Amino acid sequence: MPVPPRHGQIGRTLLRDSAYVTIRNAIVDGTLAPGERLNDPELAGWLGVSRTPIREALARLERSGLVQTVPGRSTIVSPLDAGEVRAAQAVVAAMHELAVRTAVPLLTTADLDAMRAANTRFAEALAREDVDAALAGDDAFHDVAVAACANPAVRAVLDQFTPLMRRLERARFGSLAGRDSVAQHDRIIALCAAGDAEAAALAARANWRTLVPIIDPLEEE
Repeated sequence: MPVPPRHGQIGRTLLRDSAYVTIRNAIVDGTLAPGERLNDPELAGWLGVSRTPIREALARLERSGLVQTVPGRSTIVSPLDAGEVRAAQAVVAAMHELAVRTAVPLLTTADLDAMRAANTRFAEALAREDVDAALAGDDAFHDVAVAACANPAVRAVLDQFTPLMRRLERARFGSLAGRDSVAQHDRIIALCAAGDAEAAALAARANWRTLVPIIDPLEEE
């Protein structure tokens, strides 16, 4: 398994979480490709940790649908499976709908400004075709409502399933199709500012449903 040329980047604290985040990000950004075999000793050497946090991180990644393990044989990066992605999308869309519906009465002027600023960064990143920055801007935009709703269950579910969606969104935000999200975000902000929790929640759900045209071709592969 080829690994990126980086070493020893994880400290002694929170090794399991750090290993999980680093491997997860490498899967999401395509550094670790679908179908690639993941070797515990090589991952441990790459991250500068023991094999125990690696195994714990891989178990967590398997629950998120990002890796597949055959006991006693091998662990691989999961191929993009249409059924799993569609199921994750339904959950993620529902969680963002709930987050926005709960957050709207609680949003401050600073929160709305943060949403606008994040959407501006998102639009600028799309214009220069910077997929990583676009994903970061999109995350920042949606995270305002998730933070404001103050529901730890929503956060936990999104942390589990959003990375699977982000693998797919890299393709979307690298194309003109991603430009539609800027206007959708503007509509969500306007509805939040108007205090229309129900309409804002439905708009947030619809925003996540726009990935359907990208999921459908996976079923033909």
